[in-house]
Amino acid sequence: MTQSDLAEKIGVSKWAITSYEQARTYPSVETLMKICEALNTSSDYLLGISDNLPTKLSLVGLSEEEVRLLLQFLNLVEQNRNSKK
Repeated sequence: MTQSDLAEKIGVSKWAITSYEQARTYPSVETLMKICEALNTSSDYLLGISDNLPTKLSLVGLSEEEVRLLLQFLNLVEQNRNSKK
């Protein structure tokens, strides 16, 4: 799933997805819920509350670029969490 695909799926702009990935802005709770649904994962995992990758999240079928972008987003969320400690 590209940034554009995710943006279209959850009803935001591609710029918004880029901003979330770069920790320039943060999604609303409603948007976060849509991201979780689109990525088939939990908010606890995306927010770094849980290190357990939900078994329902599958990387099968994702391109290397898509996996890289997903991991980049998760890394930014973790960095943000750590900076608030």
